[in-house]
Amino acid sequence: MTRSQPRRARGTVGHAYSALNLRLALAVFGLISMTVFAVLAFLADVIWLGVACAVFAAVAVVDLAVIQRRRAARHREEPGARHSLFE
Repeated sequence: MTRSQPRRARGTVGHAYSALNLRLALAVFGLISMTVFAVLAFLADVIWLGVACAVFAAVAVVDLAVIQRRRAARHREEPGARHSLFE
């Protein structure tokens, strides 16, 4: 069972441990920018930089999956609640 916050987190129901919506926006930005940089690096024949950017893009995909699981858990715990970008 996935919870919206890790155990022993300092956040409470009223004040979240992690700004999931902000993390989501930053992860999407990281995924898009690293994918673009990886493509540009491969086109410029800078393979090591392309591989590094592709690895960071893969990390962003994993982070997106974790964020979505926590957002879904938060939605199950607080049905009907609307959250702003920073909470």
